[in-house]
Amino acid sequence: MPGRPSLAGRSLLPVLRPTSGMGGGGSALKVCADHRGGINWLSLSPDGQRLLTGSEDGTARLWSTADGQCCALLQGHESYVTFCQLEDEAAFTCSADCTIRKWDVLTGQCLQVFRGHTSIVNRILVANNQLFSSSYDRTARAWNVDKGQVSWEFRGHRNCVLTLAYLASWDLPGAPCMEEAMAGGLLVTGSTDGTAKVWQVASGCCHQTLRGHTGAVLCLVLDTPSHTAFTGSTDATIRAWDILSGEQLRVFREHQGSVICLERLERTEETYRAIQPPMSCLRTTAPGDELVNRHVYSGSADRTVKCWLADTGERVRTFAAHGHSVSALKYHAGTLFTGSGDARARAFDAQSGALRRVFRGHAFIINCIQVHGQVLYTASHDGTLRLWGVRGLPRSPPPRPGTPKRSLSRLFNNKVGCAAAAPLQPT
Repeated sequence: MPGRPSLAGRSLLPVLRPTSGMGGGGSALKVCADHRGGINWLSLSPDGQRLLTGSEDGTARLWSTADGQCCALLQGHESYVTFCQLEDEAAFTCSADCTIRKWDVLTGQCLQVFRGHTSIVNRILVANNQLFSSSYDRTARAWNVDKGQVSWEFRGHRNCVLTLAYLASWDLPGAPCMEEAMAGGLLVTGSTDGTAKVWQVASGCCHQTLRGHTGAVLCLVLDTPSHTAFTGSTDATIRAWDILSGEQLRVFREHQGSVICLERLERTEETYRAIQPPMSCLRTTAPGDELVNRHVYSGSADRTVKCWLADTGERVRTFAAHGHSVSALKYHAGTLFTGSGDARARAFDAQSGALRRVFRGHAFIINCIQVHGQVLYTASHDGTLRLWGVRGLPRSPPPRPGTPKRSLSRLFNNKVGCAAAAPLQPT
């Protein structure tokens, strides 16, 4: 892990200066530098009113999105904060001190301490009135949010558990033989042992083990409608899995370095207009066809981001121009925002792939980004949270009027980047 720079003596400083870059200058609206160590994560509340940052200095801070002011300092962890999640009424943080804490967002008071992990807690996820966590102690856990007690301990990984995702019971098939097992939903975990596992939350049992990666699983996202998990690994591949059957569906094989982050994008009419292959590739839509394809973005140590058709594995586009590993991704309103180890954030036009703006100012890697309204928020290991104006980003022109709708499932004939799935090994 990079060193922990000392940022003592800094305060919240409004910085009104142009940010040099392509497509016109962006505006660094504020530099929030109250933390005295690198910021490891940044979370936006569901209502968009607050931000939460977790830092190497052992604290978390709440910020107002309205003016960028620090609302509360959350103190109590005995080591650095690894991750955080902000809900409308509570904030959650986890730490290298092996604990998770729940905080009141209005007072900053610690409401609950969750104890039980025996090593660094890597990630937390709050969903369906449950708290899930992953740890270097090779376990994941489910907790009662209100009581702070462990509901289940998920054991089976042979190494550190890094990443988490959850699928609620109402998003799962309603087959009578499955109802009881799926009553609590499914938890998916990714580990440095090279596997992902699917767990039945109601029973704590392992439902499937997803084997195929030859390196650590660093990131994962779920596509709810298709019950598909996408995992990214140090083996430079992304793999798609049916989490109900455990079947490996496809392998995406064009990256030349570790896949560090993933972003899933639902298919909508808006995103269809924003992300279109060349017109020569398009075919007319057959009667009854719908725009059902989804996109997955992957950020890699090879300094690129790639956009893929989730349902086929086709690579739609590559976004280059980064000077180091891509560490963070966020798609918003036709623009792909990236954070990199070169300490810069970038805005790409999602339709054309053109680089529209470079946001310069951070001194170290950007660990996390969020977008709300017309503001980009970047959190860095230099200890600062920066707010950038993104109003007026140049956009590629929309499709010409009268262009017929197309089904992206019919766009390509080739299967570049999509390898045949390997046979599933027994759990």
